Amino acid sequence: MLPAPLAIMVRRGAVAELGALLADTRVATSGRVAVAVGPGQGDHIEGLIAPTLDEAEVFRVSDGSVDAAVSLGADLRKGAYEVVVGVGGGRTIDATKYAASLAGIPMVAVATNLSHDGICSPTASLVYDGGKGTFGVPMPLAVLVDLDFVHSAPESLVRSGVGDVVSNLSAIEDWQLGNMERGEPIDGLACSMARIAAEALIGRVDSIESDAFLTILAEALIMSGMSMVIAGSSRPASGGDHEILHAVDQLFPGTSNHGELAGIGAAFCFFLREDAARLKQVTDCLRQHQLPVVPADIGLTSEQFSEAVTLAPATRPGRYTILEHLRMPESEVRDRVGDYVRAFGS
Repeated sequence: MLPAPLAIMVRRGAVAELGALLADTRVATSGRVAVAVGPGQGDHIEGLIAPTLDEAEVFRVSDGSVDAAVSLGADLRKGAYEVVVGVGGGRTIDATKYAASLAGIPMVAVATNLSHDGICSPTASLVYDGGKGTFGVPMPLAVLVDLDFVHSAPESLVRSGVGDVVSNLSAIEDWQLGNMERGEPIDGLACSMARIAAEALIGRVDSIESDAFLTILAEALIMSGMSMVIAGSSRPASGGDHEILHAVDQLFPGTSNHGELAGIGAAFCFFLREDAARLKQVTDCLRQHQLPVVPADIGLTSEQFSEAVTLAPATRPGRYTILEHLRMPESEVRDRVGDYVRAFGS
């Protein structure tokens, strides 16, 4: 039995299809629907959905924080809604997913950019007083991606989705390493889905200017999220690459976005594995899509990146990756980061 959204739609004008989707009695029976929109395009989105969702009440999500999600969750409980639709980027969708879980109702995700695989994942990444945390939530009941909005989103955010998908290749290697070294159970289907999602992107010569590429990117991000649902954890899409990402976020908040950091983390982890063929594929892909490859590309020094790599295993206690396997002391981390920068910094 495979969990999957009731509907997946990736195309231009998808937001206008919300009314038809929500008329499906598997989603809502009485029409008590809430819509959560982010601060950026809230007015525009509200104007688009109003003709098809006369009865819906629109809520504004101020940011991607735990506080914003808890506040929305309280509003949803008071309104006795059947379903909430989260329309926006990653922060809005994550906050809505968590709010829906607090209210005990299903959530429909309508993505307006493609920055990471949270579109369909069973997790929500939210900011709180101590930094950023990942919270378990149910997978969205349906997923829509409106390419009209994606085309108008900041290019850096759309490109970052490529980095997040490509990092699956590193995460899968780490999961297989955990299986071999520690007997950790591994889910072959989840691995296959996460790998196929990455392989669908890594060799393409077009980029985010193309509807065809954006469609593949959206489907890859959705498939990556579904792989985590099947695995019951983030294992197929989060390994040493994401440990480095979380360490950078913790030590140097605001340095870069999720997908850009995931891409650099994946490249460095393949460097540590001494997998020259895969490393070239990953770095070529990052450069093809104008994504950062070395720490300087995101404003970090080699010393700062080394500090993040040293901290990285502590960000996910119990997860076994190439970083835990090598158990590098600080001096060796600095040496390996220096070698990586010299090899790919030009």
